[in-house]
Amino acid sequence: MTATQPGSRRSGPFRSLARGLSAGWWREVRELRRSPDRLMALVTAPTLTLVFLAIMLHAGRTDLAPFAVLAPALLVLWQMALQTSGDTVESERENGSLEALVASPTPLAAVIVGRIAAVTAVSLLGFVESWLVAAIVFGVRVHIYHPELFFSTLLVTGYATAGSAVVLSALFVRTRAARALQNSLTYPFYVLGGIMVPVAYLPDWLEPVTRLVFLSWSSDLMRDALMQAPPQNSLLRLAVVLLLGTIGLAVGMLLVRRALVLVRRTGTIGHA
Repeated sequence: MTATQPGSRRSGPFRSLARGLSAGWWREVRELRRSPDRLMALVTAPTLTLVFLAIMLHAGRTDLAPFAVLAPALLVLWQMALQTSGDTVESERENGSLEALVASPTPLAAVIVGRIAAVTAVSLLGFVESWLVAAIVFGVRVHIYHPELFFSTLLVTGYATAGSAVVLSALFVRTRAARALQNSLTYPFYVLGGIMVPVAYLPDWLEPVTRLVFLSWSSDLMRDALMQAPPQNSLLRLAVVLLLGTIGLAVGMLLVRRALVLVRRTGTIGHA
């Protein structure tokens, strides 16, 4: 028995983490079924595709049509993850259940990661919507010339989105103005991520900042996957997206734990 105890102690935190991820995932799935308004971003994706494509085609820039289709899907991806990272804490606080969630043996950070991961997976439907609207309404069929690169980028971008959103959730634990903060963080990331306008067209002094935002790497990689020209340094750039997502996830979980220690000490869990 004594020989198995160290292994059991080591596996305990991992089981707790896995339970938290699973609980968060299925909790978010139930929330999405009960509250369809949480999927509103998926409703806006077709409209944004119509607007962006209409602008490009009216200007005679059919060569930029793939970018106009890609942008709304990336907007949805980040918007839904950011919304969930804020609403997870805010809704629990409003319901008076945040204290019970914090007191449970399952790490709150793991629950948040699970919920964000679930909504990130659902938000990938935005890519399907944008492609269908472009084909049905405008007859624009966006060809993926490098499918391996595109789908690899899509996978690591989903991971990095969830990881980065966890960092922001730590801020939401500390404030009651989670939704206001959440809304204010939306558009800066759209610009810094080069979602619609590539970062190469932004002022030079902004470029170092954009390279710290995983979306700037993801959007460039996805655009390259839609072009006939062979992509350059694709594996290295994919690794950067993966690294930024991992750093975000690690830092986010650490910050959530520290934020919880502080609000427990000050007794402000329910009213940060």
